[in-house]
Amino acid sequence: MSTSTIPRLSLDPNRSMLPSSPRSSPRRHRRAKDSSSRHPLANDTMDVFQDSEAAQEPDDGEWGIVDRMRLWRHDALMQHLYETAAFWGDKILSWTNDPNDAFWLAQTYFMTHQYSRAERLLTRPFPVKTPSPQSAPVNGFDQSMTSSSTIGDFSLDVKGKGKEMTVQHEPTSRLPMGPAGLIKLPKALQESVSRLVDMSVACRYLAAQCQVRQGNWLDALEILGEANPFRHSGRSGASVPNVDGGIKVEASMCHLRGILMLKLNRGDQAKLCFMEALTLDVKCYDAFNQLISGEMMTPDEEWEFVQGLAYREQTTEDADFIQLMYTSRLRKYRHAEEHALTRQRLVEDFNLPDNPDVLYSFADALFTQLRWADCFVITSRILDLVAFHDATMPLHVACMYHLSHLHSKLFVLAHELVDREPENPISWYAVGVYYLSSNKWSQARQYFSKTSLMDPRFGPAWIAFAHTFAMEGEHDHAVTAYSTCARMFVGSHLPLLFVGMEQIVLSNHPLADEALNAANAACDTDPSSDQRIGFHRAADLFQRSLHLAQVTQSSQKSWTTTYLNLGTCYRKLKNYELATINYKRVLEIEPQHPQGLGFLGMVYHHLEDIDQAIVKYHEALSVDPINGHLIELLNLALESNAACGSWKKVYPGGEEAFKGMMASLKVKFNARAGKPGEPRTGERSRSEDSMNVG
Repeated sequence: MSTSTIPRLSLDPNRSMLPSSPRSSPRRHRRAKDSSSRHPLANDTMDVFQDSEAAQEPDDGEWGIVDRMRLWRHDALMQHLYETAAFWGDKILSWTNDPNDAFWLAQTYFMTHQYSRAERLLTRPFPVKTPSPQSAPVNGFDQSMTSSSTIGDFSLDVKGKGKEMTVQHEPTSRLPMGPAGLIKLPKALQESVSRLVDMSVACRYLAAQCQVRQGNWLDALEILGEANPFRHSGRSGASVPNVDGGIKVEASMCHLRGILMLKLNRGDQAKLCFMEALTLDVKCYDAFNQLISGEMMTPDEEWEFVQGLAYREQTTEDADFIQLMYTSRLRKYRHAEEHALTRQRLVEDFNLPDNPDVLYSFADALFTQLRWADCFVITSRILDLVAFHDATMPLHVACMYHLSHLHSKLFVLAHELVDREPENPISWYAVGVYYLSSNKWSQARQYFSKTSLMDPRFGPAWIAFAHTFAMEGEHDHAVTAYSTCARMFVGSHLPLLFVGMEQIVLSNHPLADEALNAANAACDTDPSSDQRIGFHRAADLFQRSLHLAQVTQSSQKSWTTTYLNLGTCYRKLKNYELATINYKRVLEIEPQHPQGLGFLGMVYHHLEDIDQAIVKYHEALSVDPINGHLIELLNLALESNAACGSWKKVYPGGEEAFKGMMASLKVKFNARAGKPGEPRTGERSRSEDSMNVG
């Protein structure tokens, strides 16, 4: 068959890298029929540039030195002997000048972090049509070898003994080229050569990966393109099947383009790139993980997008399983029944009761319900199964923070993580959470900052970093940090919720109302969202949040603020009886709560129980001695007590005793009036008036 009728698979964006082979030989030699000694790595006979399967080739043929060295190269890769693979791969390329061998050598360089060397190899010119056969020793003899790739000019007569026949084919198609063009060559040679990145989608993708690893974001984006170049080509889309059952390279390129958009702070474009990658191939989990873990969409958007993917069009047999696995990773604020059914099917229908990702779904649901103890049991089980699970570890650490009796274990865990995984940002995040639990704000902030520098897309570190300012009383800095987090994680309602809380503290009520409304619109099933926005609405929203909190396993201390706000709401409604009940509930949970003591004193002050108000103000100031508001309230109560209080408080014995005391003073004064030196009548009158304070 003429190769002109064979599609250019190397340029097909719907192809994966599965056909890559350790044994793509420039010439396929006959070997003995007994293949029992054949290495399993040599079973596949496809390569990244080959246009048709070699299954039509008979199995009899003799291995040459190039075949054997390709086997060594691939076996060395499998055994992580990268220097060995690079050493033999370089010799193979010198003999064959074959683009497929160049691709595998570039892969080897990439694995050894020699990114510039790999990128140079992928962008150097290779002949579009293989030149005259080169001689290379085979089994100790010089034999002519030709390329089995369709890039070459020769095809083997499989029935003969190495006989070659010339075939005609069309010039090689090329991918869109950047403004840099080819490496400088004479014009006469430029038509007969091409770069690997222009001959193969896989090579272009690898070259972009090399630029990413070197930090050259713009150069990598130039290789990939600002947008998907295959989008309107007629051979791209969710309904176009993958030709070999693997993952489309086009989807991988869209995912990498999204990573670059994040590096360039183009969050909206990154979101679209990840969505396009997952739409093109539902098997591209990296794109899914970026969307979900990066909280780029709201819970409703996540659900709608994931449920609408073309699972059956792309993977008919595995559609249900992939959809269930993705659904289990979505946030659990909504669709509780659907999530429960998803977990049940994964356990019963697919027999995954002890799979870490399935168990994580159970833990995430419990964490959403604030059932810290139950969540901790499951996360502990996951970490017993696997040493480290990226999705589970933040939940595990958070549960240990909320359960105060586990703080000592959190200290031990943080040290173990730093010893075992010093390059993982979650390890330093655990250290920061421990310091946060110990009320050491500056130390905690230091480690949260380090975590965010190691992984700028790690949301919990940003939230915790802002928490340190809020807990330290630096509310302006906290608002700035929360706002930054809200810009980075547009699908999360938590940063907006915390911004609203800080604006309340700063008495910026219009801004607080705006932020809290936005948080409630994004997620109206979070009890903490209800309680904050209820401060400006009515007491029934606080009651609702407390009702939702009945199923949580958090300590009562976590809800003192809710009772405090509910009491404040009743106080503003002048329902002092209910306000007193809620403030006393706060003090039952935390007897030394300064706001609870102060607000209860205000209620007593409103009820004109000045003595009790003064007592509560003094108790509040013993906890928070520099609170200016409490000092002012105490002074006001003391002045009110002196000026408007009862006579018993002003003078021992009350009003009658005071009047008797004044009468006796007048008698004594009048008795002295007749003695020598007594004052004149006018002066005596003024003195009597000055003493008459009754």
